Amino acid sequence: MNQRVEQLDVVVVGGGAAGLMTAITAAKRGRRVLVVDHANKVGKKILMSGGGRCNFTNLEIAPDNYLSDNGHFCKSALARYTQWDFIGLVCEHGIGYHEKSLGQLFCDDKAVGILNMLLDECAKAGAEIRTHCEINAVTALSSGSARYQLDTSLGCLQTQSLVVATGGLSIPTMGATGLGYELAEQFGLELLPRSAGLVPFTLDKQLLEKFLPLAGNALSVVVSCGAQSFSESLLFTHRGLSGPVILQISSYWQPGQTININWFPAIDMETWLLAAKHERGKSELRTLLSELATKKWATVFCEHWLNSQPMANYTDADLKAMGERLNNWAIMPAGTEGYRTAEVTLGGVNTDGVSSKTMEAKNQPGLYFVGEVLDVTGWLGGFNFQWAWASGYAAGEVV
Repeated sequence: MNQRVEQLDVVVVGGGAAGLMTAITAAKRGRRVLVVDHANKVGKKILMSGGGRCNFTNLEIAPDNYLSDNGHFCKSALARYTQWDFIGLVCEHGIGYHEKSLGQLFCDDKAVGILNMLLDECAKAGAEIRTHCEINAVTALSSGSARYQLDTSLGCLQTQSLVVATGGLSIPTMGATGLGYELAEQFGLELLPRSAGLVPFTLDKQLLEKFLPLAGNALSVVVSCGAQSFSESLLFTHRGLSGPVILQISSYWQPGQTININWFPAIDMETWLLAAKHERGKSELRTLLSELATKKWATVFCEHWLNSQPMANYTDADLKAMGERLNNWAIMPAGTEGYRTAEVTLGGVNTDGVSSKTMEAKNQPGLYFVGEVLDVTGWLGGFNFQWAWASGYAAGEVV
């Protein structure tokens, strides 16, 4: 008995941010669109993002906020579907939002508002969504109007356009798989090395033991790695270092590199310490530092590295060296926490093989890649969502 084959204009593999945006845009053009996802529901990462409030875009989107082997690739899509376009959609649906800091926009209420908006738009445009759908095989067809056949757990699908919106490898508990990369390789696209991005650092046992009393403490610092630096909050954890500033710099860090932390970015510590010696010579270093940071931070750093004494006991040379170190403290991370807690995957499908205008594979007509599966990774703060909206829109306009 022959299996019934369902004919479609567009099949989108993956029901995350980029996949849903592709489906909405294509269905609005009158295309018959089906989104398939292996999970029990779509948009899981949308729901958990931004602490459950979904940092859905940023007021200051620029190509410089993205890492890619080809820094020009993201420009076209980001220019054609901007943060203002998405903000307009959010307003149209009456979703309240606010700027938290650094242009980051969050929902006033829960992230489910953004997901419901996308699902409403899909329904309104006529895009269908099916979950619990495992893909067993994808085949390119050589004849007929359909270009691809998908053998799935829900039946056989044939489609003119196939959009891969499977995301990366980050947070496997949310259902991340390597399917998108497998499909890219199957159809002859190059993959660039992948690694965890926007991820906390782990520390070696010796350094971690010294920092453990600080777990839960946070400071506003500047962290640098090579030529890149970020200014935000650092959080000490039971495994190492986290917080927004660490997540940001992690995307630029390579194993074996040191990072440099300016613990007091608003203060020239060399000048400050020399002045403190002159004005408060009897005061202990630990007492003075606890006024700038926290008492616990000052205690730990003085116990292990700074040897707290009355300020008058230090030579000017001692204080100059100490000041330089506090403004440029070198640490060698042992590694990262990996995909388990990473917010994104660095690397992926090489954009040299993909059209920056349409997201279509240059060597494979009708095959498209959108969102995180591509070698385009945004900073923390809504940039990855904006790439999902923009790349999904670019593909949806042409599929």
